[in-house]
This record gives sequence, structure tokens and C-alpha cells, in this order.
Amino acid sequence: MNSKILLTGASGFVGQRLAHSLIQKNVPLVCTSRKTLRIDGAECQIVDDLGRSTDWRHCLGEVSTVIHCAARVHVMQDTANDPLHLFRQVNVAGTLQLAEQAAAAGVQQFIFLSSVKVNGEETKAGAAFSEDCQALPSDPYGISKLEAEQALFELGRTTGMAITVIRPPLVYGPGVGANFLSMLRWVQRGIPLPLGSIRNQRSFVYVDNLVSLITCCIANPHSYNQVFLVSDGHDMSTTELLRKSATAFKVASRLLPCPPSFLRMIAKISGKKSVADRLCQSLQVNINKAKRLLEWTPPFTVEQGLQATANHITES
Repeated sequence: MNSKILLTGASGFVGQRLAHSLIQKNVPLVCTSRKTLRIDGAECQIVDDLGRSTDWRHCLGEVSTVIHCAARVHVMQDTANDPLHLFRQVNVAGTLQLAEQAAAAGVQQFIFLSSVKVNGEETKAGAAFSEDCQALPSDPYGISKLEAEQALFELGRTTGMAITVIRPPLVYGPGVGANFLSMLRWVQRGIPLPLGSIRNQRSFVYVDNLVSLITCCIANPHSYNQVFLVSDGHDMSTTELLRKSATAFKVASRLLPCPPSFLRMIAKISGKKSVADRLCQSLQVNINKAKRLLEWTPPFTVEQGLQATANHITES
């Protein structure tokens, strides 16, 4: 009887955390990565690329569940001539190649880590995205994730393999990078920031809360052929996020009151409009479906997540 779990993208931010969590639960685990990877307690294999020609059969022996975290990830400034084509090659064609071979190998469940970008980039205050909202991706990454979801559910209907899709918003925690890390380092250093008057509302998810939901979905019939949104269950303005981060670093919060309209104007002039949008817009998700169907609640608070993140940054 198949009992192993195949985890792709095991060297990534989410994948590493998920791999260690599953190993602690003594789950037989096969991890794949594009580079040499060693995870004590897991079988590790290199998969050079994600595309229509990738052969996954050597990874799928005795596997009952695939958790697909590997992807071509979103970047703020994509310089590719045709980014949608590249996203489709990896996130759509590559995902479907794995899923088809998984179904042929008798895999029972395929868990796909998607993105809230499938829903869109912005919500009106108090009007959170739910799984029933119309999908309105606005960039190549979001479009590719939606197309992958659609292809997976179609494959599930024809093969009987259960599909579970999880759409996280911004994921943070120890090891987070990019703009979120830069912002936290500004807070840590006590740099005054003109972000003291932003009244938006955004959902975030601490990486261990995301890992908890993924784990809850494994071999859970209530998760089969479903889409789930996930968050910490506590939405915050950018201003509140920075204040809580300052508390985690045990430093003074140096936030200057500045009208969001002025921030947007300066950002547009300096070519940073997308950054200002993320700082000022609202993007909320409703996690009631996961709570109801899976009886899941986030095990960690925002404060705990930010403290763990701040500790990691301080120690690194």
C-alpha cells in the first residue's frame, strides 16, 4: 500500500519548513529540489527542471500524496521578454506533467500550493476574498496559477485523483526574503518610515500556520477536490504590522504620519508604484471554509509569528 509523501520544492522557504514538520511526525518523505539537498530523515532526489518533459516516475514509487510547492515564483520586476510563457512552462505544463504521472502511479491526492493572486490584487475594506469569488488574476504569475488549478481539477475528474488547492497570501517567518525582509530590517535598525497613517487591511500567513493547514489536508477526505484560502486569522494595516514588528524587535516604532496619496505620488515618480500598492491597498482573505470543513484554526498568533521571524533575523 502506498504510504510515502512526495514534496517538491523542498529547498524553498515553505518546503523546508514543511519537510521538517513532516519528518518530526515520522512521515515517510521523498523530497525533490533542483539542487543537491540533504534533509535528515527524508529521501532526497534532484529534479533538474519543471516542464512538460520532466520524468517524475523515479520519485513516485509507493507515494500516496504529492505536495507540489515547486514553482516559478512571482518577482516584482520581471525582465523576461514573455514572462507569461515562462510561467506557463513551469507552473502549468510542469505541474500537469507531474500530476499526470502521479495519477498513473496510483497517487491518491495531489496538494497544490497556489496563490491568492488567483483571486486578484486588492479587496475593498471589509470585503475579503472567499473561495467562491470570481478569479481575477492580473499578472502572469497569478494567471499561471489559475490555469494550473483548472488543469488539475480537470485531471482529477478524469482520473479520480483527489485535488486540493491552497491559496496563501504573503507568507512570512524565519527565512523570509525579498521586500518583507527589507522592511523588517528597516524596523530593526530604527529607520524612520513614512508609514504611520495607512489604514488598509491585509491578510498574512505565518509559515508554520501554512504548514499546519497543508498537513491538515493530507489524506483528509474533507479536503479532496477543494480550494482553501489561508491566513493567520488576524488582518492588519501596514502601520499595525510595522508596530507589531517593532515590538518583536524590542525597538521603538519610528513611523511618521504621511498621507497614502502622497506616498503613491512619490512612488509613481520613482518607478515604485507596485511597492506603494502593496503598502497601501487592502487584500483580505476569509478562512471560514478551512475552519468549517477541516476544523482547522491557525495554531500560532501573528505576534508569535513575528517574534519567531524577528528572532531569526536578529540571530542571523
